[in-house]
Amino acid sequence: MHVAITGASSGIGEAIAREYAAAGATLTLVARRRELMEKIAAEAKRARVVVADLGDVVHAADWVAPAEAELGPIDVLINNAGVQIVGPTADVDPLEGEHLLAVDLLSPLRITGVVLQGMLARKAGVIVQVASLAALAPTPGMTHYNAAKAGLAAAGESLRGELRKTGVHVVVVYPGPVKTAMADAAMEKYEKSRSLNAMPVGTTEVLARKVRRAVDKRQARVIYPGSYKMSRLFPGTTRWFLDRFTPAFKK
Repeated sequence: MHVAITGASSGIGEAIAREYAAAGATLTLVARRRELMEKIAAEAKRARVVVADLGDVVHAADWVAPAEAELGPIDVLINNAGVQIVGPTADVDPLEGEHLLAVDLLSPLRITGVVLQGMLARKAGVIVQVASLAALAPTPGMTHYNAAKAGLAAAGESLRGELRKTGVHVVVVYPGPVKTAMADAAMEKYEKSRSLNAMPVGTTEVLARKVRRAVDKRQARVIYPGSYKMSRLFPGTTRWFLDRFTPAFKK
């Protein structure tokens, strides 16, 4: 099985890559940091490392054809690459905000479109869109990130319905707080509070296992940690809570 993972050098992407490597999958790893990916690739029976900047939307999918030529058709595409901006929206550099939208939304959609063509022809394949709990519970101070992840989640949910009966499946992943360097950096932007300290935090290893299980069982979505499923069931209550209890930014 050929599994392609973007943002594979660290965090959630790294954990998913290691999970599939341990399962014996053939891997294509896409990210900016070659050295980190090569360490992960060494754990796989067969792997291809691709250094790419997914902020360049026009060329975001250039790696697909060479990867498939070398390793065969992509059976599972995992769009995981992402960047995050946390802070007052008025202070965000417009170019940085647009770069985030490119990496987190536009490039995943472009890659999806390219890989999807082959999957439809074969009538088989799984696309995994790693969104965020921010798609279900947009958090104040993350305007561009909220927009990108909500867009990716909506695209994935609708694409699943579109592809019904084609043999191609879509899994949408909604990670809540998970212990990663990016998540830690985001938390540091907010003042300490009881609500922040009380938030359940998951691990990348558990999330990776849940993603692989969802692919194998063709589940519709993964929301992890599980307690955050309430955000999807009760969006109004979630919105009320976030508007009132999201901590202020550190000064």
